[in-house]
Amino acid sequence: MPKIVGEERFTYDKEWDQIYEKLRLAEEKQNAHFLELQKAGLSKKQKMHHVKQIKGLEGAITTLRWVLGDSDFDPLIGKIN
Repeated sequence: MPKIVGEERFTYDKEWDQIYEKLRLAEEKQNAHFLELQKAGLSKKQKMHHVKQIKGLEGAITTLRWVLGDSDFDPLIGKIN
């Protein structure tokens, strides 16, 4: 198998509960940013901040769901179905 940069730091010591909790927190944060984005009177800069956070968290959520075995998600594609 080809070497991956930084592979020596991989510990593989996360429990399933920790992964579920990260997913829950990421979805919670994404929802909070979505709600903030809906508020009236935001500047363009504020709107862009929330959009960037939503997109970044989308990637984290997709990856965590894939790790947990959700067949509707692929970290390289996003939501499949």
